Amino acid sequence: MTPTPGQPNFQTGLFINNEFVDALDGSTFDVFNPYDNTLLAKVSEAKHADVDRAVAAARKAFPAWAAMSPSDRGVLIGKLAEAIEKDRDNLSLIESLDTGHPIRDTRNLDVLRTTATFRYFAGMPDKNEGTVIPVETGFLNYVTRVPVGVVGQVVPWNFPLMFTSWKMGPALAAGNCVVMKQAELTPLSTLRVAELAREVGFPAGVINVIPGYGHIAGQYLAEHMGVDKLSFTGSTMTGRKIVQASAGNLKRIQLELGGKGANIVFEDANIDAAVNGSAFAIFHNQGQACIAGSRLMLHEKIADQFLEKFLKLAASIKLGNPLDPSTEMGPLTSKLHQDRVLGFCKIAQEEGGELLLGGKAPSNPELQKGCFVEPTVVRAKTINDRVCQEEVFGPFVVVSTFKDDAEVLEMANNTIYGLGGGLWTNNLQRAHLMARHMEAGMVWINCYKRFHPGSPFGGIKDSGYGREMGHFAMHEYTEPKSVWVNIDAKIPVFYPR
Repeated sequence: MTPTPGQPNFQTGLFINNEFVDALDGSTFDVFNPYDNTLLAKVSEAKHADVDRAVAAARKAFPAWAAMSPSDRGVLIGKLAEAIEKDRDNLSLIESLDTGHPIRDTRNLDVLRTTATFRYFAGMPDKNEGTVIPVETGFLNYVTRVPVGVVGQVVPWNFPLMFTSWKMGPALAAGNCVVMKQAELTPLSTLRVAELAREVGFPAGVINVIPGYGHIAGQYLAEHMGVDKLSFTGSTMTGRKIVQASAGNLKRIQLELGGKGANIVFEDANIDAAVNGSAFAIFHNQGQACIAGSRLMLHEKIADQFLEKFLKLAASIKLGNPLDPSTEMGPLTSKLHQDRVLGFCKIAQEEGGELLLGGKAPSNPELQKGCFVEPTVVRAKTINDRVCQEEVFGPFVVVSTFKDDAEVLEMANNTIYGLGGGLWTNNLQRAHLMARHMEAGMVWINCYKRFHPGSPFGGIKDSGYGREMGHFAMHEYTEPKSVWVNIDAKIPVFYPR
């Protein structure tokens, strides 16, 4: 596929059994460029009958894929990583057009992280080891890890390419077949990954990609009796619906849901590093990240000094065309979401919060057609305000101050979410104690939003359960099977005759 300047050729069909096909009823939906709301493509919309087709293809492919030599599976996943790396320019262009991510991020972060994740899991199939349990004398008891079967995977619109690798990589490495539903807003990069998988030799039916709406295709995938596990990334509200829909065959569920990350700056922190890291924590990808540091908590001794530098940096962030390499922040991914984030700017003021920066769409005429929101900083009135409790999912950070460690720990844990959080301090003892007591699946110290294919990613409380990445992800996509062997045990005769 050779893209034309500024506009690659998109795959727009459903990918089922190694073929791009139309939806059975011919349905399509429109995919827009959030920079100017122009039409990018009309993509086939999966409905129930299409989900059935994809699940059937995966079920048919599963026995042979699961029986394949683990090293051979690893070779194929490695070839996919190489193909994605070679397609870097094309994939980054697709992702920027579809999501609004700046090209500097999609090219230098998203595609590279996607490649790294597939490459990591390419080395995992022949390392998915079992164990031997020391049981009673005369018996050998060993435990193997076997693939779950057909897994449904629902990927959100904020990092579609990267999350594709997070879910596909371990599932395929463990020997499962995949039916992935991409969000209707951003299906294009995953369809390209499916095309690359076919090119490098993945067998038919192992990977299936069926873009569509969550309340139709997503819900049916969760309900489907032919799906053995469902992995979902998205909102907490939808996660609850997924759990309810899965009850039919009690399929395994893995949920990575919302977040309201506490980002704490103590009085002994390196202020310049904390300012830059805190800006990245909330403004990267327009704040559209479940792990965003959206609650900024400042020790009262350094709050004024920090805010002066932070507001100056936030105000300097360059908004613009995502395809411009100098753009630092692009549009939000949809008009509907832009309206939602701007709505929270109004809520903040209605609750008595102080708007320190932003709170509106930019006035630049060149950006008027896009889904932009300026970097927004709000000083909260109380930590129980809606803007301190609800996930905004935009370039919107709420600022509070604290006096001591005990107070800020209580503030940090004062939320239904428990995904990620960070803190900035040069006090080693404080850092470890805070990390121990913060109610979150991930804690960053003197950094924020760092992750690696080998490190577990996931949350607690209303942020979900289960883990992406590493050996933890392999366990999510396998079942332990216990096998007992009588070697020379003397078993009593229970029913003597």
